[in-house]
Amino acid sequence: MKTVFDSLCHLFASVNKVHIVWCAAILLIMLILAVLHHRWKDDTKKLRIWRLLCLVPLLICGVHAVIYVVGALDFLGDFMGIYIIMYIIGVLALIPMLFAKHRIGYRITAVLTGLLSCLCGLYFCTFSPDCFNHSRESYTESFHSLVRDMDEHYVLKEWKEIDFSALEAKYMPMVEEAEKKQDPVKFWKAVDMFCKEMHDGHIGCGIRFDYSEYSTEPLILDRGLALIHDHGLAMIQLDNDDVIAVCTSKEANASGIEDGTVITKWNGKLIQQALAEDVVDRGFSVKANADRLAALELSRCGGETVEVSFIDKSGKEQTVTLEELEMPHTFGEARRAFSHSLEDEEDKNFSTKMLDDKCGYLRLNAEGTDNELQDFLGYLTGEHKQAKEMFREKLRGLKSQGMEYLVVDLRNNMGGLDVIGYALCDLLTDKEWYCQGLGVRKDGKYVSQCDQYIHGDGEFADLKVVVLTNYNCASAGDGTSLLLSKLPNVTLAGITDPSGCDQETGGISILSGGLIFVGYPVGLVLNEDGEPNVDTAADRVSRNPVEVRIPLDYDAAMKIFRDKEDYELDWAVKYMEDSAE
Repeated sequence: MKTVFDSLCHLFASVNKVHIVWCAAILLIMLILAVLHHRWKDDTKKLRIWRLLCLVPLLICGVHAVIYVVGALDFLGDFMGIYIIMYIIGVLALIPMLFAKHRIGYRITAVLTGLLSCLCGLYFCTFSPDCFNHSRESYTESFHSLVRDMDEHYVLKEWKEIDFSALEAKYMPMVEEAEKKQDPVKFWKAVDMFCKEMHDGHIGCGIRFDYSEYSTEPLILDRGLALIHDHGLAMIQLDNDDVIAVCTSKEANASGIEDGTVITKWNGKLIQQALAEDVVDRGFSVKANADRLAALELSRCGGETVEVSFIDKSGKEQTVTLEELEMPHTFGEARRAFSHSLEDEEDKNFSTKMLDDKCGYLRLNAEGTDNELQDFLGYLTGEHKQAKEMFREKLRGLKSQGMEYLVVDLRNNMGGLDVIGYALCDLLTDKEWYCQGLGVRKDGKYVSQCDQYIHGDGEFADLKVVVLTNYNCASAGDGTSLLLSKLPNVTLAGITDPSGCDQETGGISILSGGLIFVGYPVGLVLNEDGEPNVDTAADRVSRNPVEVRIPLDYDAAMKIFRDKEDYELDWAVKYMEDSAE
C-alpha cells in the first residue's frame, strides 16, 4: 500500500499545478453553491440568482478551454481526454440546479454530483498534463515561452547543465528571421536545432503544417528535421575506421563505387575531416552512438552534386562526381538495415520462437500490454503480476521445446512502463534488489518519492541470456536493458549502446499558430544513487553501455547492408553456443 501511495504522490508532484488550481477553483465554487442553496432554498428571488451562479463552474471551464485548448486541439491527443474530465465537473454542477426546489431530489443529486465531481477532480489532479498552449503568440513570443516552459519543467536541466538563456540568445535570431518572412520551415529548423542541443532522446520537435508547400527539399522525420540529399550511396564506418559505401545504387555502381568500396574523401575533404566538420548534430544522447552513425549521416549531406574519392579495385584512388537522385531512398534503406527495422510481421511484441534446437528467442518491441488498466496498476504497485505470468508462460513454453539459453531482443524498443522490465527480471534472478525510484525535481535537486524493487522469483535464474540492444532502444526499453545487464546470467550486447534516455515524458509546448510542438520529459526516474537513471549527463558518455560490443567489420557490413541478414542475431546465437562449450 505504501508503494501505491508513494506512486500517487510522485504523479501528483509531476503534474501541472496551474491546471490543478483551475480544477480546485471549480470544486470550491461548487462547495460554495451547496452552502448558498442551504441558506437560500426558501427564498425564491435568491434561488433564481443561485441557479444563475450554477453556470459559473461551466463558465470557468469555457475560459480554461479558450486559454489552454483553442488552437491546440490537433496536438493534445490523450491530454484532451484529461481536460474533458475537468469539464465534466462543470456540467455536473448544472444537475442540482434542475432540482433546486425539490428537497429530496436536490439532496440526492447534490450528493451524487458532489461525489462524482470529487472523483473527477482527484483523477484530473493526479494526471493534470504539462501542456502549454502558445498557439496565439508570434514566432518569437512562442519560442521565448517554450524556453521558459522547459527552463521550469524539463527535469534534466541541471543534470545536463543546460543554460536556457544562452540557448535562447543563440537561436532567437533564426526565429526572428523566420518571423519576418513568415516561414514555418525556417521556424521549425530553429526550434529543432534548439531541441537537439539538449541531447535527450525524449525531446522531440514535430509539425502540423504541410512541409511540401514551403520547401521542395526531401526530408525524413526521424529525430526531428533531417534533409536528404541522396547521391546513390550510404556510408558506414567500420571498427578499423575505414569508411565504406553500402546500399549503392546503379548510378554509383556505374561510377565505380560498389558495396564495400572504401571512401577516402567527401567533397574534397579527407573522410575523417568531413566526419568531424560536416555532419549535422542530430541530438543523440550518447556521443559514441552519434560517432558510429556519423558516416551514415554524412552520406545524406551535399547538394545537387557531390565529389567522392574512393579506392578502386586496382588499389588506386579515384575521384568522381555523383548527381543527386530525384527519388531519394539510399539513406532510408541503409538506416533501416543498420537498425534492423525490417522486422518479420510475426515478430510482434512479446513474441517467442526457437532459433535452433537449443536457443530460444523473446522479442520486446515495447514495455506495455494490451490491458492499460493492469499496466497502470502495475505502475502504482511497482509490480506487474500479469506481465510476470505472461513471461513465465512464454519461457516455460520455450523450455519445453528444448531451450538451454535465450536471446532477448530489445532492438528498436520504443519504451513504455519500466515495470514490464521488472517482471522479466523477476524471473531471471533469485535475489531482491533495488532497481529504481520515481522522483521529483526540487530546487534543482532530485529526490526519490517511490523506491521500487526487483522481487527475485528465481525460476529461470540459471538460464544464460544475451540481450540485444541498439541506439533505437529507448526510454523504458533502455531501462529494461540496464536492469537485465545487472544480472550475472545476462550479457548485454550490441553494435551500439542503447539510446541513453529513461525519464517520464508528458511535457508539451505548442508554438505559434499551432504549427510546431515540442515534447520533453517532466517526470524523474532515479537510480540507487539518486541520479537520473540511464540518461547521459553533459559529457554524453553512455551510462548503460553494452557489455560485449558486436564487431562491425567488412564481412559484417556486407551481411547487414547488402544481404539484409540479421547479423546481430546470428552473432548472439553463436556467442551462446561458444559460451555453452
